[in-house]
Amino acid sequence: MKNSGFSLFELLVVIAIMGLLATVALPRFSEFRAAAYDARAQQDLRNLAAAQELYRATAGSYASTASQLSAFRASQGVELSIEGADEDGFMARAGHPSGNRGYTWDSDRDPPLASQLLNPAGG
Repeated sequence: MKNSGFSLFELLVVIAIMGLLATVALPRFSEFRAAAYDARAQQDLRNLAAAQELYRATAGSYASTASQLSAFRASQGVELSIEGADEDGFMARAGHPSGNRGYTWDSDRDPPLASQLLNPAGG
């Protein structure tokens, strides 16, 4: 009768390869996670801009705080602030503490959305 199965050496090789793959994949995973948080902050600014336009159509000027915008709710964890608002335009900033970028929406600029790197060199 023949014994079938894996030897101890073969199992150690497989475990070593899996460990190597895990050490390569973990940094990329954190990059993907940061990119998702950045996309969330960027989308919140776009949603804020749409809510601001709706508010301006009914009130005649842009809202100075996000709480005035009944059609807008920021995503969980996104830090969003309206820096200035009047009849002609508004400026807002958004970012997520776990993201790598911050975003600014300035309705007087073309294009209105700009980004800046928050954590250069990964930290």
